[in-house]
Amino acid sequence: MRHVIVGNGVAGVTAAQEIVRSDPAAEVHLFGAEPYPYYRRPLLWEFIAGRLAQDALYFRPADWYAGRGIHLHLGTQVTSLDPAAHRIALADSSSVQYDRLLLATGGRPTLPTCTGMDSAGVFALRTLDDALAIKAYTRQVSTAVVIGGGLLGLETARALHTAGLDVTVVEFFPYLLPRQLDVEGAHILQSLLEAQGLHVLTGSTTEAILGNGRASGIRLKDGRVVPGELVLFSTGIRSEVALAQAAGLNVNRGIVVDRRLQTSAEDVFAAGDAAEFEGRVYGTIPPAIEQARVAAAHMVAPGSATYTGSLPTTTLKIVGAELASLGECLAEGDAYTHLRRTNVAAGQYRKVVLRQGRVVGAILLNDKERARPITQLIERGTDVSATTDRLLDDDFDLKSLLQAG
Repeated sequence: MRHVIVGNGVAGVTAAQEIVRSDPAAEVHLFGAEPYPYYRRPLLWEFIAGRLAQDALYFRPADWYAGRGIHLHLGTQVTSLDPAAHRIALADSSSVQYDRLLLATGGRPTLPTCTGMDSAGVFALRTLDDALAIKAYTRQVSTAVVIGGGLLGLETARALHTAGLDVTVVEFFPYLLPRQLDVEGAHILQSLLEAQGLHVLTGSTTEAILGNGRASGIRLKDGRVVPGELVLFSTGIRSEVALAQAAGLNVNRGIVVDRRLQTSAEDVFAAGDAAEFEGRVYGTIPPAIEQARVAAAHMVAPGSATYTGSLPTTTLKIVGAELASLGECLAEGDAYTHLRRTNVAAGQYRKVVLRQGRVVGAILLNDKERARPITQLIERGTDVSATTDRLLDDDFDLKSLLQAG
């Protein structure tokens, strides 16, 4: 059985490992457009900051794949897919047949339209090549602007600050991390980041990149000018669906998949940032791994596993700030009860969201010891209604609820 995987990110590599583990006789071909074996994208920020060598980014050396029967094809662009013929075409005009195919094509940065985008010093961070270019450019400049106060934007801002640059974060929404935090939590996080030396502007829209062919800063819609010789856009990612769309697969925001992670084409599966399940593209690593495992199981033995969705989780670690954002942490409406506790002096924020007496979401800022038990309470659907008034107390043992359940 020949299994072909397009994309050697976390979803593609996880699937390849699962396939050869389940069927050592399987023929697995893993195609990556980049010239590097799988590397850990969350560590690109550490690399830019100078805290990590390039070799340390790689999860496995190239010969590790060969030792497990995985044929690794790096620097190889897949140009088209023919589902009826069970064949992919490559940039060198050759083609490869498959019995089953996994599309793990990931995502690409979404960039706004504003003047000056083609100036030197303007970047987006998605690949190792991007990180190499950004790191090299930091040696030439002393100021930076990061446009986008989401998870990637804040991590990158921290890395640039660590590299010695004076950094300003510009966020369109009224507060940072709008997908992971509420207003109260965001205010505490912003205070922590500013105490570390980052500048933060919220509720601000970038209108133009300034400079004569080389970035010198940005102009905001309200007329303010923010200096920045390096301008980095971190305004989200979009599923890479071009290959699937051209082949006639069902595509929405991502490549639409069912509970087997199969696409609308027979023997073609999708996982990770490229996949859309029940209207949702998760865009984070834990769901990508879960999806890859289910897809691999079906590729080896159809009908052997079911994917029902993933618990949305986000973690952010910056010096002085550790954030866990879990489940339906931003849910609103009469069906939900919000419990909050704030300790501004300690930079701590604790929020739990309940529905029908069960925990369905949480925000934990500098409160990491509670993350695991609360995650388990969400996953198990444990009824905590009898202890609601004590749930956020410092001395309340959340593990006792798990033992009781």
